Amino acid sequence: MNIIVLKIKIKNCMFGIFKSLFGGGDITNKLREGAFLVDVRTPVEFDGGHVKGSINIPLDRVALSLEKFKNKQNIIVFCRSGNRSSQAKSILEKNGFTNVTNGGTWQSVNQQLKNL
Repeated sequence: MNIIVLKIKIKNCMFGIFKSLFGGGDITNKLREGAFLVDVRTPVEFDGGHVKGSINIPLDRVALSLEKFKNKQNIIVFCRSGNRSSQAKSILEKNGFTNVTNGGTWQSVNQQLKNL
C-alpha cells in the first residue's frame, strides 16, 4: 500500500473517531422521522437560542431524567460544542439506551432541521 493511501485511510479513521465523540454527522433521516431533540446546555444557554421543538435537559440532569427518554425511537442530544452531548450520550448508553446520536452543536442540528 502506498503512503498516500495509508495517510488517507488514517485521516478517515480519525475523522470517524472525532465525529463519534463530538457528533455533527448527518442526522437528516432521524430528524425527518421526528427524533426526540434534547439540548443538554444550561437553561440560560437554552433561553439564548435553541432548536425549535427541542427540550432542555441540562447535562447534570440527564441521569435523573431517564424516564423522559423512554419509548423514543431516536434521540439526538446536542449542546454548544458537542462535548456535553457526548457525555449525555454516554450516560444514556450506560443506562441501556441504544438509539442515541450525538448531534454535535445546536447550531448544526438547527441548520440540518431547516434544510429538510
